[in-house]
Amino acid sequence: MPRRKPAPSASSQLRRAIASAAARLMAEDGITDYGTAKRKAARSLGAAEGDALPTNEEIETELRSWQSLYQEDEQRERVHDLRATALEVMQALTEFNPYLTGGALDGTAGRYSAAEIELFADSSKDVEIALLSQGIAYEVIDKRKQGLDSQLAIEWNEIPVLLSIYPPLAERQQPKAHHGGQGRRRARAEVVIDLLRETGP
Repeated sequence: MPRRKPAPSASSQLRRAIASAAARLMAEDGITDYGTAKRKAARSLGAAEGDALPTNEEIETELRSWQSLYQEDEQRERVHDLRATALEVMQALTEFNPYLTGGALDGTAGRYSAAEIELFADSSKDVEIALLSQGIAYEVIDKRKQGLDSQLAIEWNEIPVLLSIYPPLAERQQPKAHHGGQGRRRARAEVVIDLLRETGP
C-alpha cells in the first residue's frame, strides 16, 4: 500500500502564506524591497517575530505566479517599457558603464516599478553634471550603504528611473543583492537590446 505524503506542517503553511501575501504587496502596492514586503505580510497574518520567514527566492516564485495570473498583459507591457526606457538612459550615460538590474531585467517589475540602473563614476557629482548638461532634472536620494556612493531619481518618458552610483572598482566585484539572498543580476546595453528583440513590444 503506497504511503501517503505527510501533510504540510503549520509552519510551512504559514511560510507559504507569508510568501504569497508578500508577493501580492509587491505586485499591487509597489513595494520593491523583499524584506519590507515579508515583514509587512507576516504582521498582517499575525505571525510572531520568531516565525520562519520565506526566502526572497520563495517570494519571487509567488510574485511571478501572481503576475502571471492577474497582471500578465499589463506586466509584460510594463517590463518592456522599463527596458526600453532603461536602454535610452544607458545610451545617454554610456560614459559611466551603465548596467540594468532589478525587476526590469529579471522580468518581475510591476506597475509601480522603476527602471534600476547601476553607474560607475569617480564621483556622483560627475553623473549629476552629465544629467544637468542634458537638461535632465534629478533628485538625490540619501542611501549610502552597501558600497553605494549615492542614488539619483529621474523621470524619463514619464517612467521613474533609479540611478545607483558606485565607485569604479565596484564594477569588477560580484554585485550583492540589496535585499539579501543571491547576488544581483546586471546587464549591459547590448543584453537589454537582445531582450527587447526577443520579447517585442
